[in-house]
Amino acid sequence: MDIRTFRAFRSYHYRLYFAGQSVSLIGTWMQKTAVSWVIYSLTHSKFMLGLSLFASLFPSFLFSFLGGVAADRYDRYRLLLLTQVLSMLQAIVLTALVFTHHYSVGTILYLSAFLGIVNAFDVPARQSLVIDMVEDKTDLPNALALNSSMVQLSRLIGPAIAGLIIERYGDTVCFAANVFSFLAVIISLLLMHIPKKPANTSPKRVMTELREGLQYVQQTPAIGFIILMLGLISLFVLPFTTLIPVYAKDIFHGTAATFGIIDSAIGLGAFAGAIFLASLKPGIDLRKVLAINTGVFGLGLIFFSHTTWYPLALVFAIIGAFGMMSQITISNTLIQTTVDPAMRGRVISIYAMAFFGMQPLGSLLVGFLSQQVGVENTVLAEGLIALTICILHFRFLQKQKQRLAVARSEEHLSL
Repeated sequence: MDIRTFRAFRSYHYRLYFAGQSVSLIGTWMQKTAVSWVIYSLTHSKFMLGLSLFASLFPSFLFSFLGGVAADRYDRYRLLLLTQVLSMLQAIVLTALVFTHHYSVGTILYLSAFLGIVNAFDVPARQSLVIDMVEDKTDLPNALALNSSMVQLSRLIGPAIAGLIIERYGDTVCFAANVFSFLAVIISLLLMHIPKKPANTSPKRVMTELREGLQYVQQTPAIGFIILMLGLISLFVLPFTTLIPVYAKDIFHGTAATFGIIDSAIGLGAFAGAIFLASLKPGIDLRKVLAINTGVFGLGLIFFSHTTWYPLALVFAIIGAFGMMSQITISNTLIQTTVDPAMRGRVISIYAMAFFGMQPLGSLLVGFLSQQVGVENTVLAEGLIALTICILHFRFLQKQKQRLAVARSEEHLSL
């Protein structure tokens, strides 16, 4: 690791954003861990675990297009500030209900759905705003990779802290910690002085702008393929995390701390993957890296699926998560660095739909399938699907290489 790994920190606004978001995300993962543990403890249902993920992510899928249009139409800075305040209010309500014991599984699901709607507007605004925070645009891939390292480091720290706190002090403390963590990101945003974006007074209707975004993706095969593959990964492979509480409680016969450690192992692998991506030299073929790491992801899940020795299972979880990181980071980087700036919000919203929209559907599928064939066989199948998607990536790269060779040959003949 060298100084190039952190070159995006040269930008003042990005440093502020990174610091505030880091604290906030630790609180977010603490709340996510507490929600999963509470729901499984109340219901002992694998399907309900899937349903909880569905409730938090599917609204993001439904409203992501509107979030993308809003990010392209209005000032992204103000939109991001608003979504953070609304997320904090959701955390306050959830904490109050848990503290007073006036909650049920249904209440948690409703509040998760509300947060999902907020995230539909938060993700396009936040991702689109990163490019405005980075002064040297050549640092953008590095900034996006550092973003992913931030997310995964928080996933490493948050669940581990949550598991220990739940065991010693109860789940209420986790929910309360998330409330205070939002203060960090809100303060960091208020300290920024990003030039305001003038409102788009275009007379176009929302549906027209949505259609333009879809047409742009359809007419740009390189971006369309990336989004399609991410959608397949999100539908069939990423929902393996839904089953982690089952591994912790039923397979490894552990406690909330066991759940937190496994989740943290996944976070450690993903963090290592993000740092690896941030350390890559400019100009490296990211599409090839994405294809290789998709295979690493699949192999990690295959070996993890039937491993009953807890320490070895953690190793395989780390390996799988290392490969998993590329799905999110490289896909985002390729889109951000190639998309037309006027389309950035809408294309990112389509990317978010593929990521957030397919996962909840996949979580329901995984929850149902695990009831039929078992948790281990379900995770094994997810690993095999990842390997298949890896092969599709390489085939697409080969076809692109052939097209490029033909184009160069024709250009040479014309000269």
